[in-house]
Amino acid sequence: SEAGGPEPEAVAGHSLGEYTALTAADSFDAADAIRLVRLRAQAMQEAVPVGTGSMAAILGLSDEQVRQACTEACDDGEVVEAANYNAPAQVVIAGHKAAVDRACERAKALGAKRALPLAVSAPFHSSLLKPAGDRLAVALQSVSIRSPRFALINNIDAAAESDPAKIRDALVRQAWGPVRWVDVVLALKARGVTHVIEFGPGKVLSGLVSRIDKSLKVSAVFDPTSLEAALKELS
Repeated sequence: SEAGGPEPEAVAGHSLGEYTALTAADSFDAADAIRLVRLRAQAMQEAVPVGTGSMAAILGLSDEQVRQACTEACDDGEVVEAANYNAPAQVVIAGHKAAVDRACERAKALGAKRALPLAVSAPFHSSLLKPAGDRLAVALQSVSIRSPRFALINNIDAAAESDPAKIRDALVRQAWGPVRWVDVVLALKARGVTHVIEFGPGKVLSGLVSRIDKSLKVSAVFDPTSLEAALKELS
């Protein structure tokens, strides 16, 4: 809106991007957001020893089939869970490395088109990251959080929260719970959103939004030229 466009109906961010969205909605001061993001990254990395956990993208199965593969792969105290519901038939799983490997094999047996290991340093958005959530909860208590200027659809519940206490709780649970991106996009549409503008390098989220609902118009803003094009699209 500061660049001459309309006020957004709502904002959302994928995983770490939720902090960016909250800052854009004036819930956080930028300095607090940067401090929290740094602590979050450290806490997540320290929650699970390097090499213990992993993640993989499962393509071509329903959400329920992915959860089934994960359930059948859990063994001997090792866990693997759905971590990112990114698009229809595209779910990322996370957990102990051996359990993730078993889940990938089970997913292929269930008919997955592909099961791709991801080059990550920790099993993000899995219950193994609960200690990181606990550390984040303590840090969030010392941060001033305001009600968003416009609706913020969170990752963990795909719901709009305006109560600062509930925003804190959602951020804590988001550290070790799944990113429900499909539901987030559908919640945006349910609020009357017709255009989705992605800010930042790349067009990954724009692509996911189009796969989730082709009726939504998408734009990616990453430089002055793309900003001008997005503003023209909205005018």
